[in-house]
Amino acid sequence: MSLPFDREEYLRRQESVFSKLPKSSLAIIPTNDRKIRSNDVAYPFRANSYMLYLCGWEEDEGVLLATNSSGKWVTTLFVPDRDTTKEIWEGIRTGVDGAKSWPVDHTDSLERLDSCIKELVSDRIRVFTIPDASSSIDIMLDEKTEREDLRPYIDTIRRVKSANEIQYMQEAASIASSAHEKAMRHSRPGMGEWEIQSLVEGHFLSSLSQWSFPSIVGGGDNATVLHYKNNNQVIGSGDLVLVDAGCEVSGYASDITRTWPVNGKFSQPQKEIYELVLKAELAGIEACQPGMPWVSMHEAVCVTIAEGLIELEVLNCSLEDALGRVAGKPGIFEGQIRNFFMHGTGHFLGLDVHDVGGGRQGDPNSSFLLEPGMVLTIEPGLYFGSWRNDILMPERYAGIGIRIEDDVLVTEQGPFVLSSSCPKMLDEIEQIVGKGIHD
Repeated sequence: MSLPFDREEYLRRQESVFSKLPKSSLAIIPTNDRKIRSNDVAYPFRANSYMLYLCGWEEDEGVLLATNSSGKWVTTLFVPDRDTTKEIWEGIRTGVDGAKSWPVDHTDSLERLDSCIKELVSDRIRVFTIPDASSSIDIMLDEKTEREDLRPYIDTIRRVKSANEIQYMQEAASIASSAHEKAMRHSRPGMGEWEIQSLVEGHFLSSLSQWSFPSIVGGGDNATVLHYKNNNQVIGSGDLVLVDAGCEVSGYASDITRTWPVNGKFSQPQKEIYELVLKAELAGIEACQPGMPWVSMHEAVCVTIAEGLIELEVLNCSLEDALGRVAGKPGIFEGQIRNFFMHGTGHFLGLDVHDVGGGRQGDPNSSFLLEPGMVLTIEPGLYFGSWRNDILMPERYAGIGIRIEDDVLVTEQGPFVLSSSCPKMLDEIEQIVGKGIHD
């Protein structure tokens, strides 16, 4: 196990976080618990993002402890001891001595953690930790110990990415872009959603990456289900397929959505909706300017979609009725467009797919301004589920679900699309789909 960043970058992060805490504090940052899938089979382990951010420890069962009792913060990384018997089955561990090269002041055995915490906890010390991350930490801290949430002290710092973080995010976006294009090239009528999933996720693995969230692959009406997860249906010749998939590189995520006709040719109704969603996405990306409010992208997208739906006669109302602005809540819309575009325009991206530091666009209380170094998604969509009986829609659009999503870096010069190599122009997609079937 090696560190993706140099020691100095981790130490700067620690200083930024711990300097915000009061003196006489104890900060406990555990990694995630291992989760059992069935009997003695565990789910694949993924380290807690806060642990990755502050010291880069990827193995399970690690705990970072930071104390300040004399005006100076001291960090100790508690890790499992080396154990030959376990290592025969599960692989060689880094161990206490090996962990000394990590960006901490001291390392110690995880077996000593309980006694160390009990020694440190007193009426005079404030305890900060990550809620619900580790059941063992909850047990070590008795019920009388008042705990404070450490996450708000870290989340605002994680909003703005360093140049090194951006490099990993660019790599993740490039891998995911190639995976989407590969799936387009090998698409054909009658293939299964699972086959497209295997093309995308296989490309992740072959690129020394892994998915950052379970892939969504929805053909036809399944594309109108926002978090469709079955991926087990055959895609018919006239259907669109929506693929929402991303990967991780050194913990940093990409998140890209593309929609294309599995037979390589958009029908006229599909083309009309696709062009509207694309127009809205481009407007949202253009709004990713430094100094602009977080809600600006959602505003741009919603106005574009509302105007388009009125023009296509999906909605028969005024622009303001279509939008349904909520007084006193910028960026909140509850008008008729919500029947067809019911989610936010995007979210922060980083060590988590829905990264920390702020609400999704369209959520209340998201009033901060965009800064260079922020990475976010822009992902408008329109969904006309033929299965819905709660709304009226033109028959020509029934069964169409389209979302287009890119990963966008805010720079001093404006938006930079990390996923720009992933095809999304309508003519470009029609030229690509199916061309790799006989390769």
